[in-house]
Amino acid sequence: MDKKERDHGSGSAIIRDLILGGQDGLVNVLGIVLAIAEATQSRYVILISGLAATFAESISMAAVAYTSSKASKEYYDKQLKREWDEVQYAPDEERAEVRSIYSAKGFKGELLNKIVKQLTSNKKLWVETMMKDELGLSKDEFAHPIRDALVVGVAAIVGSVIPLIAFVFMPIGSAVLTTLGVSTLTLFISGAVKAKYTGTNSFKSGVEMAVVGMTAAIAGFLIGNALGALPIT
Repeated sequence: MDKKERDHGSGSAIIRDLILGGQDGLVNVLGIVLAIAEATQSRYVILISGLAATFAESISMAAVAYTSSKASKEYYDKQLKREWDEVQYAPDEERAEVRSIYSAKGFKGELLNKIVKQLTSNKKLWVETMMKDELGLSKDEFAHPIRDALVVGVAAIVGSVIPLIAFVFMPIGSAVLTTLGVSTLTLFISGAVKAKYTGTNSFKSGVEMAVVGMTAAIAGFLIGNALGALPIT
């Protein structure tokens, strides 16, 4: 894999983590503050609850990102060792698999023979080909567990703070409406930005993320509101 491919994979992973952390933080805290605002009408309780959720959410998301990335890296390393063993001890079978892979891509005849010969003449390239084309694994997607945890954690904090800002400066009623508008716009922009990296329609992606995110937040609000109405003393 050349430098351009590594940079692209790394950039895609960072964008994925930014959107994951930011969206999750925003949606969860938005649902909480809406429910608290409806139940208490207390700015103090709203902000304390929101901040508590912000830090709990960001720490949890960072921990999940770290363990998930680390587990994926360990799985990659295990498969990498297996491919090295197969190339070493069953080269004919692995060579046939390379031929099958590139035959499925449309290569035939002498050109296919040259490709197979070239790829299998270099064991490192051979193994990388099997990892990528046979197993669909790329080490650069999860090569940095600590970086992934930091990106997700910071993004979760930023996303979580967005629903709280209006409650600092505005009356609760106005803050609720403002927060809903700002959060929807933020989700839309996140979806539109994501589309630039996935090659999809920006407007469609923005609307999709806004709808999904706000649906989840409103569901959280309704559940919290229903629980708040229970006759518990």
